[in-house]
Amino acid sequence: MQSRNKILDDFAQLMTNAMGVAQGAREEAETAFRSMIDRWLADRDFVTREEFDAVRAMAQKAREENDTLRARLDALEAAAPKG
Repeated sequence: MQSRNKILDDFAQLMTNAMGVAQGAREEAETAFRSMIDRWLADRDFVTREEFDAVRAMAQKAREENDTLRARLDALEAAAPKG
């Protein structure tokens, strides 16, 4: 009976160690995959959300300034003597 418990204990320890190794391998694979995806995205020159929002805000401001200048130009042309 004692030797059976020793075999079961050894088997349980082996399975515990195998699960630890599998968990470590999974984490290592996830890290490698994330790193590969990060490099792929960096190589594609994608912009970050912050960069996109900043450029969009600049474009919106430029449109508003353009509209203001267009209104001023229209007013000047309307006030200019025809001739």
